[in-house]
Amino acid sequence: MGEIRHIERQFELVTAIKANNERALHKLYTENFYKTEQYILKNNGTMPQAKDIYQEAFITVWRNIKDGKFVPENETAVQGYLYQIAKYKWLDFLRSSRFKKTTSFEPIENNLEVDISKEIDVETEKKQKQTMKAFERLGVECKKLLADFYYNKKSMREIASEFEIEETSARNKKYRCINKLRELTLSPTKS
Repeated sequence: MGEIRHIERQFELVTAIKANNERALHKLYTENFYKTEQYILKNNGTMPQAKDIYQEAFITVWRNIKDGKFVPENETAVQGYLYQIAKYKWLDFLRSSRFKKTTSFEPIENNLEVDISKEIDVETEKKQKQTMKAFERLGVECKKLLADFYYNKKSMREIASEFEIEETSARNKKYRCINKLRELTLSPTKS
């Protein structure tokens, strides 16, 4: 009986999230940040990176729940889902500039986390920080488009639909956004 009640709580949480219940969202956010923060800090991340990744993951979970793409299956489903998304976003971030030559994306094993952290060098970390700073300076539309494409793995058709433009226009927009990001990365402002 207890397990059924816990699953009911998960469905109540999902309903509250769909309704944008501020209290439920705030509680979910604050109660689950620490675990993600610890994971990222143990895997060569910084506190600002942990906050950024967690916010991205939280927004992804919120969107997926609102869109009906997530249904809880156990008593910690939403919390576990949030942690997994944050974890994979962090691992994607770590792989992004160092593993360009890697062509296969096999399931991530725990020992891979250790291998990834060993391979970070100072120059790569510097480039990643520059890219993240440049990303923050992009306009709202470019940030959303690139995040949807690269982090949320949305198709150009889905993105075009969200922006209410043709797919060709969405591709052109993505190209312009990437070029803008490249420019901002190569010419960082002194801050």
